[in-house]
Parts: sequence; structure tokens; C-alpha cells
Amino acid sequence: MALKRMIVELGMGTDLRGSDYTKAAIRALKDALWHNSLTIAPALGKKPEDMHVKVLVGVPKPQLVDKAAVAEVLPYGTREVEVVEGGLEIMNDEGTNLTVIANAAAVVYLKLEAK
Repeated sequence: MALKRMIVELGMGTDLRGSDYTKAAIRALKDALWHNSLTIAPALGKKPEDMHVKVLVGVPKPQLVDKAAVAEVLPYGTREVEVVEGGLEIMNDEGTNLTVIANAAAVVYLKLEAK
């Protein structure tokens, strides 16, 4: 059986005052997930736990994201998190505070019989 892409969910998250890249990444993933109720797995005779979810997060400083913390957001399935350069940083007028914006894509795969 091969992994087949079933769904792509997109989200955006911010940390307005803390310059916390992980917090922004988690919020972006939650934004992508919390607007949906995936029924694709049961519709195909699979369990939600059978899903493989690959998360791609874009932030200006990827090395500052705790990938394990981002993966914990996913309620079930096999988890994979990749963090790449992207998103935005916005400095306040005084130069003392940074807003971080992250973008996330959650791609859901299921193992299906090849045809």
C-alpha cells in the first residue's frame, strides 16, 4: 500500500508580543486544523489513527521552533513536522518588540491500495 495525499489544510498564527516562534507555529497549525472535521479516514474504512500528517511550518527563524511541541497539537495519526524559512517578523516602532507570523500546512495522507 502506498501513502496517498488526501487533504491539505492551511493556517496562520502569530505571537504578537513575545517573539515566540513555537507559539506562532502552534497557533498556525491550530488555525489549519480547528476549522475542519476530517471524515475522510472513516469514509475510506480507515481509523483516524491510520492517518499520516506532515506539517510544514514557515517562520523567519526555523531553528527557534520546537518541532515536538508543534507535533503535540495533532490529535492522532503519525506526525511529521518540518520547519522552513518563511512567515514574517514585524518590529514595533521603538525597536523593542517583535511580532512573529507563522504559516502552516497540514497534509494528511492515508495508506491505500495502489491501482
